[in-house]
Parts: sequence; structure tokens; C-alpha cells
Amino acid sequence: MQLDLNLLTALDALLDEQSVSGAAERLHLSEPAMSRTLGRIRRVTGDPILVRSGRLMLPTPRALALREEVRSLVLRSRAVLSPETELDIGALERTFTIRCHDALVSVLAPRLVGHAAGNAPGVLFRFLGESTLDTADLGRGLVDLEIGSAASGPADITYEHVADDRLVGVGRRGNPLVGTGTGIGIDAYTSAAHVIVSRRGRFEDAVDRALDEQGRRRRVVASVVSTAGALEIVCDTDAVVTVPASIAERLHDDGRLVRFELPVALAPVPVVLAWPKRSTTDLAHAWLRDLARQAIRAVVAGIRPDAVS
Repeated sequence: MQLDLNLLTALDALLDEQSVSGAAERLHLSEPAMSRTLGRIRRVTGDPILVRSGRLMLPTPRALALREEVRSLVLRSRAVLSPETELDIGALERTFTIRCHDALVSVLAPRLVGHAAGNAPGVLFRFLGESTLDTADLGRGLVDLEIGSAASGPADITYEHVADDRLVGVGRRGNPLVGTGTGIGIDAYTSAAHVIVSRRGRFEDAVDRALDEQGRRRRVVASVVSTAGALEIVCDTDAVVTVPASIAERLHDDGRLVRFELPVALAPVPVVLAWPKRSTTDLAHAWLRDLARQAIRAVVAGIRPDAVS
């Protein structure tokens, strides 16, 4: 037998009103339509549900026994079919998987984890590094949020450009090429040893394209998949590396490294959030996006975590 769940709503109204006309008015139906519905309820339950006593219609013992359960089922179904309007972040228990470059993890993870620890103790973060291959993990739901520089892609993914970061050079303190970090000339820059950060192991990037427009070439000595690996090389040699300014700001505190302005003009690097479109209306995911958005903008603006209340 096929069950019509609309009968629950009608039964709830009938038991509450104890009147066909009253239930019809509540549900915006005609009295004949409500009478037919009551007939269907009687056939399904095998019980009269309401019986006439003078001018009144009184519930049967079976109807009285069902009243609370029917009301509970109706309220629960309304909650299921209604849009979310509030999120109790303090009670949220969820694990979010975020994929981004390892350099971004180093500056964003402390902010996200620190905020969640004080406001959403049930939230866990899983940080993944960028894959050497393009994957569909975001669309498949294996990753909740990606932070990168691509502002377009598959139709089932939403992209939001949240900030721009500029590029600067980094070298070890004591590197004769870097000096005080105020900047170096184009000749000295192109003759230096360079390390490139590339998840695919490439030996060219935006710097080389900009230099090529000026008829210049630089000397690349290594391609490393992670910023951390590149910086280890820079710390122990006279090589230099190009990184986003937000990353260099954090590295400056280390004392071993010095940032410098590049002698070649480079376009800012966009910072883009990407997530599955189906997650857009999820209040918990919206909280995650807002948290990541604020953290990224603070990092790019050079605002330290201890300066944010």
C-alpha cells in the first residue's frame, strides 16, 4: 500500500480541531475535500478517528493514542523540509577538509584552528596540500574548500575572488645579493641562483614570462614542490625564491631570511575560494567560507592574529 504522507498533516488538523470544517479552514480546503480525506484516513488506519456525538465530533481511543505521535511527526517533517535559518556553531560537530598550497596552510591554519578552538570546539580541520595533478575531489565531496589562484573551472563549482597578494623575493640574511632587503637591480637579480616552487616540477613561472618580455633570463637551479623545501635551500645557499608577500611577512620574523622588492613588474596573485555549488546554502559551510575569507584578507593585509579581537 502506498502511503500518502499528506494524510499526517490532515490527521493532525482533524485531531486538533475535532471538526471537519475547522480542519478544512486550517488547511485551506473545502469541507467536502476534508471529508473525503477523513474517509481515506479511516480506511488507512482501520479506525473511525472522529465520531459524531450530537453536534460534536469526538476522537476515538485510537485517535487519542495517536495524537502526540502524529503531532511530533508533523513538526519533524516541517523542520526537515524548511530551510535552515540558524547555526549553533558552539554545538557544531564536523570535519572540514581544506586544500591549498603549503605556504598558505602555514599562515591560515593557525588562524582557523585558533578561532574554532574558542568558538566551535567540535569542528576539526583537515589540511591537504595541492596535488601534482588536477583532481575532481572538490566536486566529489572529498574536499570542502580549495584555496588557490584559479577563478574559473567546472560548472558545479563556485569560485570567489577574495583578495590579491603581491610577489616579493626572499633570500637568507647575509646573502650579498640581498643586502638590506631594499631591492636589487635587474642584472644582479637575473644572475642570481633561483629556486622555483612548483607542484608540477616546472622550471618556469610568471617571473620568467615577465623577464622574457624584457629580453632577460634568470638562472634557475632547483624546482621544489613545497615552499618549506625551497626556503631550506635559500637558508643554506645564496639562492633566492619568489613568494607571496603575506608568506614573506611571516618568514621575516624567523630572522634568517630577508625579503626584497623584485626588479621586475609582476601582476598580483589572486586568492580564490572554490567550493561545490551544492554546499552554498549549507550554514556550516557558509561559516567555514566566512572564516577563511576573513583569515585570508587579514593575512594579505599583514594583520597579525594577536591584533584581532
